[in-house]
Amino acid sequence: MRQQLRSFARQSVPAVVVLLALTVVCGLAYPLLVTGVAEAAFHDKAEGSLLTDGDTVVGSSLLGQGFAAPAYFHPRPSAAGAGYDGTASSGSNLGPTNPDYLATVAERAEQYRAENRLSPEVEVPADAVQASGSGLDPQISIANARLQAPRVAEERGMDLDDVLALVDAHTQGRPLGILGDPGVNVLELNLALDRAG
Repeated sequence: MRQQLRSFARQSVPAVVVLLALTVVCGLAYPLLVTGVAEAAFHDKAEGSLLTDGDTVVGSSLLGQGFAAPAYFHPRPSAAGAGYDGTASSGSNLGPTNPDYLATVAERAEQYRAENRLSPEVEVPADAVQASGSGLDPQISIANARLQAPRVAEERGMDLDDVLALVDAHTQGRPLGILGDPGVNVLELNLALDRAG
């Protein structure tokens, strides 16, 4: 029996030492190193890509927000909670043949045409009527932004060319140069509009 206990102790001590060493390395040292490198090399991204208006944080360039006032560009619809709820990020989970989904899309298209004073034959961009998978996408398509620009320019008393120039200035290319489509960050664009006066 003593021999079995000694054998168990001989095998347990190295196992406990390795467990403690790996806990320190993987649980403390590595996360601190990664956090330090992220803070030093990518400070803005490590802090959440926060956007400010003066000294006030107004959001993140990575998360969509709801804008409903006619003087602002509107984001794509959100199915996240009650809309743009970061704690309930998700899509609607309704399939493309679901009657409720089709009715919602038709209603959104009609509303989009009405608020942007578009004729019935104008095609509405998909991102203007379909919620994203996360419900928190910060971007809209360039086509969507250009269709909203006349409304925003009129509401703000701005020249349409100035608003379109801001759209172009806030258009972001494809991620990694090959993924997805170029888009316009709605929060950044609306902040630029407020700054432009």
